[in-house]
Amino acid sequence: MNSRGSSYDFNPLLELNRQQRELGEQKIQLQTRSNEISKIIPEQIKSGCDPNSLEIMALRSEGSSIKIKIGNIEIQEKNITSQLMNTIMTFPNLPSESTPLGKNEDENVEVRRWGDEYIPENTASIMPHWEIGEKLGILNTKRAVKISQSRFVALIGAGAALERSLIQLMLTHQIAAGYVEVMPPVLVNTISLTATGQLPKFAEDSFKCADDDLWLSPTAEVPLTNLYRGEILSDEDLPIYHCAYTPCFRREAGSYGRDMRGLIRLHQFNKVEMVKLVHPNESFAELEKMVGNAETILKILNLPYRVVEICTGDLGFSSTKTYDLEVWLPSSGKYREISSCSNCLDFQSRRGNIRFKEKGKKGTKFVHTLNGSGLAVGRTMAAILENYQNLDGTVRIPEVLQPYLGRDLL
Repeated sequence: MNSRGSSYDFNPLLELNRQQRELGEQKIQLQTRSNEISKIIPEQIKSGCDPNSLEIMALRSEGSSIKIKIGNIEIQEKNITSQLMNTIMTFPNLPSESTPLGKNEDENVEVRRWGDEYIPENTASIMPHWEIGEKLGILNTKRAVKISQSRFVALIGAGAALERSLIQLMLTHQIAAGYVEVMPPVLVNTISLTATGQLPKFAEDSFKCADDDLWLSPTAEVPLTNLYRGEILSDEDLPIYHCAYTPCFRREAGSYGRDMRGLIRLHQFNKVEMVKLVHPNESFAELEKMVGNAETILKILNLPYRVVEICTGDLGFSSTKTYDLEVWLPSSGKYREISSCSNCLDFQSRRGNIRFKEKGKKGTKFVHTLNGSGLAVGRTMAAILENYQNLDGTVRIPEVLQPYLGRDLL
């Protein structure tokens, strides 16, 4: 656990487990004595003892007292079980053996780069995406703030059309890769968020409805995975591939002061998500395929990017192994995350009780779940606005998007 960059204290868990076992032993002893009394009383009455004798009354009183004690123990057991579950839910997934060791994001490992030939040569004149977007009149943050607050944006005219075309492009290619499209609810309940690992740890980063047990979904990973919560699937059902376009909502707690401008870190953003439920023997191979599905979108857009393997200290809560795709943003001279693809093994399926039964075999197994962005739409738009800028202040539309927009320039 320490390899994840945090130290986890298991002593409270061990103490709760000790208390639970101690109460269990007490309960067994009391139940044994209660059973003895239940046998002794009728036997003594049958042998001629007065039912109202002091001896019988004392036994009945003892039996009543034991029932009260057992009831109190069961209340304590329920409370301890709740504490145990709440404590266990705060522990993250274990890293895989192949996940690089490291303390933080500085120790993530670059796997490969693609598209260096598409990196603009003259970056001095390239405006940040929010500046060129505002200049072109296709995005407006001031009016969005007036409507809501900071970290929101309004896309206008060709900006809205570009976002919509990117969503369509991403869905079209993921569906062609075998994913079945879903249009899920974007309000999700506490059980769903707990199953995929967003709760209880990330409650402060989520938007909760005041009057209902509903939260604004932070990612379509939540509803797509929870479609099968509590179910026993057949091995013939696997693998299950789903994709979905949804708006996503995050408070971005702890990120204040970072990326305050532009499309990188918003409270509301659009994303096309990929989710897989697969046989345990296939999950790591399926992760590599998922990364390739995400890369396809960047390649057809001719956007330079790199693939980074996340180290143990930077690994997401539910993941055992993660690859990030980072797209090149020339205005800052940096690669920025545009997709994160993770294998969660059975971490989420255990929390959500998603199992499958193999034909001809007894019992059930937990499926393995995977999720990945295919892609974050706003960040893709940001990359286009920067990588496709012309010297005259216009922006070329990637060739693959031109049929969607019916134009070649912004």
